[in-house]
Amino acid sequence: MKSNLISIVVPVYNEEENIPELLRRVDAVVVPLGVTCEILFVDDASIDRTPHMLHEMAVADQRIKVLRFSRNFGHQSAVTAGIDYAQGDAVVLLDGDLQDPPELITAFVQKWREGYDVIYGIRKKRKEWWGKRLAYYLFYRLLRASAEGVEMPVDAGDFSLISRRALDVVKSLPERNRFVRGLRTWVGFRQVGIPYERHERYAGKPKYTFLRLLRLAYDGLFSFSSVPLHLITLLGVIVSAASFFAILVVLYFRLFTNLSIPGFASLATITLFLGGIQLLSLGVIGEYIGRIYEETKHRPDYVIEEKIGI
Repeated sequence: MKSNLISIVVPVYNEEENIPELLRRVDAVVVPLGVTCEILFVDDASIDRTPHMLHEMAVADQRIKVLRFSRNFGHQSAVTAGIDYAQGDAVVLLDGDLQDPPELITAFVQKWREGYDVIYGIRKKRKEWWGKRLAYYLFYRLLRASAEGVEMPVDAGDFSLISRRALDVVKSLPERNRFVRGLRTWVGFRQVGIPYERHERYAGKPKYTFLRLLRLAYDGLFSFSSVPLHLITLLGVIVSAASFFAILVVLYFRLFTNLSIPGFASLATITLFLGGIQLLSLGVIGEYIGRIYEETKHRPDYVIEEKIGI
């Protein structure tokens, strides 16, 4: 029978209003399960009372452990640090804003005991503004359609439980630009999704700006797919074929008719169109080259300023 030690990894950034309620709800879930748990908070250099609050809680409760970053490294780096330091035989990834219900951990643990290695939540409903819902809807379907060699689950975020053997494989993967929900899927093993309704934040303001969400989407798309490069090739073939056809048309009118083809407007339009394609192509290629450059520097994903209870 598997061990009962469960690690709950909670990345936080300025979540002083949510942490007490999160702990209350986690306790209400963990106690009936009869498992031993550690709660590992990864503080992404919060500037409110979050560090002080976590320090007091860790001193008072031996289950609570804290990692504090030297600066803000981002959500995925915080998740990665939690994965690196978690000691449990299964690890739950849970955001600190309470949009993902801790009560679902009960179903996660039940599936884990049935032999599943990765159990992830599937967001069937989202109580967020329509623009964000639409963006996520399109992103997950684009990622699923373009991912190569792996079938990405739709509408599945980081909220999940990962067994120790699957987690060790995730930890061993060397890339720096980590898209954890993609790596979790890539490792394989027995996986299952559980649908749930995603709520609004319990308190506070969202920490993911539009630019951060866009960066996360880029990481997911460029880390698991070379489709953008294939599309550039396809676009090049199409433009070349269209250009060849246009040359034939121009030669025909030039050699066999007395008609003249207007020059400046059409030439300017074609030039701008081709210039746009070239810039787009350079941008896509630059994304891949930039990621290769980041990997070659071998910098760590994060720097820890303080450890409490670890």
